[in-house]
Amino acid sequence: MSAVTLQDIVKRFGNFTAVHRTTLEIPEGAFLTLLGPSGCGKTTNLRMIAGLLDPSEGEILIGGKRVNDVPIHKRNLGLVFQNYALFPHKNVAENVAFGLKYRDVPKSEIAGKVQAALELVQLPNVGDRYPKELSGGQQQRIALARAIVIEPDVLLLDEPLSALDANLREDMRVELKRIQERIGVTTVFVTHDQSEALAMSDLIVVMSEGRVEQVGKPEEVYNTPASEFVANFLGASNIMAAKCTDHGAVVMLEEPTFGRVQVPAAKAPNLTGTGAAKLVVRAEKLLLARDPAPEGVVSVPATVETVDYQGQAVRYFVRAGEAQLQAINMIDEHPFAAGDSVHLHLRPQDCAALPG
Repeated sequence: MSAVTLQDIVKRFGNFTAVHRTTLEIPEGAFLTLLGPSGCGKTTNLRMIAGLLDPSEGEILIGGKRVNDVPIHKRNLGLVFQNYALFPHKNVAENVAFGLKYRDVPKSEIAGKVQAALELVQLPNVGDRYPKELSGGQQQRIALARAIVIEPDVLLLDEPLSALDANLREDMRVELKRIQERIGVTTVFVTHDQSEALAMSDLIVVMSEGRVEQVGKPEEVYNTPASEFVANFLGASNIMAAKCTDHGAVVMLEEPTFGRVQVPAAKAPNLTGTGAAKLVVRAEKLLLARDPAPEGVVSVPATVETVDYQGQAVRYFVRAGEAQLQAINMIDEHPFAAGDSVHLHLRPQDCAALPG
């Protein structure tokens, strides 16, 4: 059963269309991420699910029931925003209890529910403190406790980690996923951060300019992008003009740099026939080596132009014939240097193909 269904949703602000016909099924208990750059419509979709915005067209169903005309306070949703929105004049326990007081929960049960929520977010002893006395990460946990204490049907998270520093963000995304899996609540998460989406999600919805570009599991949208936008937005890709000369169990591509490359048909689902195509190679799938590749691996000579050292990994910009390509490789000791002659190794099974 779908926990949330969006049917042909459109949202207009005057003459501007922010969301173009979003249709989406969110399974019960799933962690779904709306991913895309600023202004792509992801937060607008989330705010329509919440009831903070009304759709211009289409229907929203929660638990199979149409909620277009149901106000936010009757949708039984938990919300966590980027700025946490904690009440500064209330202590932590009062903040967490806020939603319970408007749901006719007996007073005798409120304290126990609040304490259970604080224990779930691993802050059991801060009930009498005030938000200003907490760190950013602690405030984020309290906002999450306030959202889940009401036992919502759906948890809505609008870039809740974006105000945290990098190390704390990584810790909190692991913690957030742990909590979601433990309580099993259907979650809709909004972010522009690709690594967050890939690490946390059961399903990713990639959006661009108000439209859904692709929906799938993290490994699907990463390894088999449905469009050039998806290939570029998730990670670093080399996208090269090619020609499809055969379309069967494998897709045969002719590309000026790598020659003939046999791409598995499963990695080219939108390529329907021969003709113009694009070869997609993720940067980390392109390996730099001193020697030519073994049989079964495509190998071409190249020259290192720029080295972007990143610690355990290096991003290389290399020149192979007329093409400038990028490769991200792990290293044990020293990276290649600018000016080095290398061979680029490419396994055909690591490639994807798009219509040209």
